[in-house]
Order: sequence, then C-alpha cells, then structure tokens
Amino acid sequence: MNKIIINVGRQIGCGGCEIAQLLADEFNARLLDKELLDLAAQESGFSAKLFRQSDEHRGFLGHLLHFHSAVSAYVPNNIYEDKLSPEALFKFQSDAIRKAASEGSCVIIGRCADYVLRDMDDVINVFITADMEDRIACVQKEKMVDADTARRLIESKEEERAGYYNYYTGKRWGDSKSYDLCVNSSLLGIEGTAAFITEYVRQTIARKK
Repeated sequence: MNKIIINVGRQIGCGGCEIAQLLADEFNARLLDKELLDLAAQESGFSAKLFRQSDEHRGFLGHLLHFHSAVSAYVPNNIYEDKLSPEALFKFQSDAIRKAASEGSCVIIGRCADYVLRDMDDVINVFITADMEDRIACVQKEKMVDADTARRLIESKEEERAGYYNYYTGKRWGDSKSYDLCVNSSLLGIEGTAAFITEYVRQTIARKK
C-alpha cells in the first residue's frame, strides 16, 4: 500500500486516541500525538515543555508574553514577539507535521493536521464523536471524578480545542464539512469504529488508484 496519512480529530472521551492507535497498527503507520510537540521543539530549538503547555490551547502564551513585556520593550526585534508568539509556535508545529507526513505513513491526532496538510495527496480526515453519557463515563474513569466534574472538564477542554482549531484554520472544529468522515464511536465501540474507519480508508485508497 502507498503512503497514507490519516488525521484524527476527536471529542474528549470518545476513544479517539485508542482508535488512532488501532489505525496506526492496521496500516503500519507512525502514530503522532504528543510526539509532535517533541518534534516541533527539535525543529525550533525551544523547550518541549513550552509546546506541551500551549498544546491546542491558544491562550497560554498571552500570559507569558505579558510577563516579559517590560523587558522586551527595550529589546529590538525581540525574541518574544518574533519567535515565541502563538503563531510562531503553531508554524513550528505545522512544519513538524509536514515533515513527518513527507517521510511516511502517519496517523496524526488533532493539532489542525487536516488543515496543515490540506494540499497533500493521500490524506484522509476523520472526526470521531461519541454520546455525551459515554464521554462523561470515560472521563470519570480516567480522572476519577464525579459526573458533574467530568462534564465541566469536557466542556472546558473542548472550548479551548475548538477555539484553537477555529482560529488557526478559519473553519469550525467538528463541522462535518471539514472532514471526509465523521463517526460516532458509541455505536460500534472502539474496535468496531476502528474497523469501520479502516474499511473506509481502504475503499477510498482503492477508488483513487
């Protein structure tokens, strides 16, 4: 099979990471999630911790830049504005995504990869959802919190994720028009959803030949 890139957008608690791992195993592809942050750090020379703190969260660097404003006002072409802006970090991350995709088959989780690789061939964009009750139960188990806390965590994180995606892509996070396939993992379960996406990918590749 030729090189294939699968970009996986996902709601909190839908099993998106587990499904992405199964897809990577099925297509003998490199799974890229948090690893992208390390790759971006290597490309930029900045700390991986900085990328992790700003990961899919657009507001983080505003506080950092404000903290340095008194000092940077006296530094011409200062590094904080030119190289440490949210847009600069997004560019470093995008460069890392493009480089990884050029090197071989990948399953990439989030981080606007569908937009970053929009001009690349053999790319399939998937968005995974799930029923809210199932998502709450998943977060409860993972975080060991009650249902109300789990719901608040989901809503807060998804607000950040949507804001990040919408800002950098000019599209709407989770809107079906942005993806080739949207699937509800509550209907088929983790393994069933992965199998369904696998079949979709195989048929899509076959039709392109």
